Amino acid sequence: MAFLRNLLATLLGLFIFTILGFFMLVGVVASASADEAPSVKTNSVLYFPMSGILEDKAVEDPFLTAFSDAPPAQSLLDIISAIKKAKTDDRIKGIYIEPMYMAGSYAGLQEIRDVLLDFKESGKFVYAYGEYISESDYYVVSVADSLFLNPTGSIEFNGMDVNITFLKGMFDKLDIEPQIFRVGDFKSYVEPYIRKDLSKENRLQYTELLGSMYGTYLENVSNSIQIPVKKLAEISDQMKISLPQDAADVGLVHKIGYEDELKSVMKKKLGLKESKDLRIMKMNKYIQATIKEGTYASNRIAVIVAEGDIVMGGDEGIVGSIFAKEIRKARENDKVKAIVMRVNSGGGSMTASDMIWRELMLTKGKKPIIASMGGAAASGGYYIAMPADTIIAQPNTITGSIGIFGMWFNFGEFLENKIGITHDVVKTGEYSDIYTVTRPLRNSERAIIQRGVNEGYEVFTQKAADARGMTQSELKKIASGRVWSGEQALDNGLIDKLGSFNDAIELAAKAAGIENDYSVSYYPKEKPFVEEFLERMNAKVQFTLFGIDADPVLKQVKQLNQLKGLQARLPGNLEVR
Repeated sequence: MAFLRNLLATLLGLFIFTILGFFMLVGVVASASADEAPSVKTNSVLYFPMSGILEDKAVEDPFLTAFSDAPPAQSLLDIISAIKKAKTDDRIKGIYIEPMYMAGSYAGLQEIRDVLLDFKESGKFVYAYGEYISESDYYVVSVADSLFLNPTGSIEFNGMDVNITFLKGMFDKLDIEPQIFRVGDFKSYVEPYIRKDLSKENRLQYTELLGSMYGTYLENVSNSIQIPVKKLAEISDQMKISLPQDAADVGLVHKIGYEDELKSVMKKKLGLKESKDLRIMKMNKYIQATIKEGTYASNRIAVIVAEGDIVMGGDEGIVGSIFAKEIRKARENDKVKAIVMRVNSGGGSMTASDMIWRELMLTKGKKPIIASMGGAAASGGYYIAMPADTIIAQPNTITGSIGIFGMWFNFGEFLENKIGITHDVVKTGEYSDIYTVTRPLRNSERAIIQRGVNEGYEVFTQKAADARGMTQSELKKIASGRVWSGEQALDNGLIDKLGSFNDAIELAAKAAGIENDYSVSYYPKEKPFVEEFLERMNAKVQFTLFGIDADPVLKQVKQLNQLKGLQARLPGNLEVR
């Protein structure tokens, strides 16, 4: 018996040693990779593969690169910085883009589009080649001086849509009752739980939102390829693009051809012989190189990158206490002369949002604060942007959604009827079990919770009104939970101007009086990869059920678990395709 115990202990020790050794090796490799930044050679072409998920600030994951075929997440703010740097980098002669279904918001793609247009002002070329070009990818590559489409490829140009999944039928079958508390006809986050289709108000706001966003899309594409908006709308509405040659015939692409043909064009442009290889510098390598070459000025602009759900705790998303602390650190740091709040969030916990709002209000007047809105800065996302001295958004940013809701589930009948579990209670007061999930709420209990929701709405709208220089009654006319595009938000006074992240940085520098001497620092600081990996090892599990990726479903369940307290969230999982 003792022998077996010793054997098992030895095997366990070897196993643990092997695992720890593996992670130490990964750490050494990752550290060495970071120290050995690639060099940029003269006469290079910057290669930008548009693939993976576009995040504001992505963390590079060596494991994903080494052991998975999935494209890594790409960091929008780093891409913007790299292209801006490449404009004046004599070693970079042009940019080559390959669209491969990048998943990102239209506002994020707008940022890339804007910086590419600025890059072209240097006289350097932008070329693109695609095999399958999605509508969102086309928004970016339409700026190219020359766009090649593979002879057997395809291009999507048929308009935008929003597809909402409704869960009421499932809850009915399971005898689960969502109990809803909300303020505002347009606060439609809860609709999928209590309806089987869109409400009249929700359909109206989505129709007008899509109309505004697609209008921006067509106008910008029209400016790039010199086809009138009316003609582009006709091509889209009548689905005139079904073959590659159709895209060339109407002028959406410049040529039907292969990648090697486009590379021959680039070689000729660079004065290279056909037998010579192009000097290709991948975007991620160029980002590493330019970060290594960068300098730090004594004056700094702190960019607080707030991306994801706003939550009270945990290690993912915008954690109220953590971000409040980061803002406080920036306020108390004498080297930081201005703050840019980069917000890419559909909202979340009202309490966590208010914690961040409070720290920004304590900073206001001491240092300039500029809000830069990303793909979404809605509901709680708007809440944490509104203290800024100036709010900047892209025309296709999704914002507004000023409203509050609460949601509670009654699992009583499900537990009893489906699996035979019953409950009984002993309590000291009438409302001791108000937050139970095993019975429906009584009318008096519902009134108590609704009162809190109503008060939360009053607080939100009053703070928003104060921030925007309106009366509360004026603000409520554009609140009620309704979402707006950035262009609509400018018209109704919810933001100050349309522009890019770079515009926000420049405005912050000007407001602080440091236009010619500053560097940009991002907060919260990224953790070393190994530390990040070990923390998330048990949480980041990808499940596959019967050949179907169930991770999105699990994320939805996790989000439901976070619905504690009053919520200020964007309607549903709004994704414009």
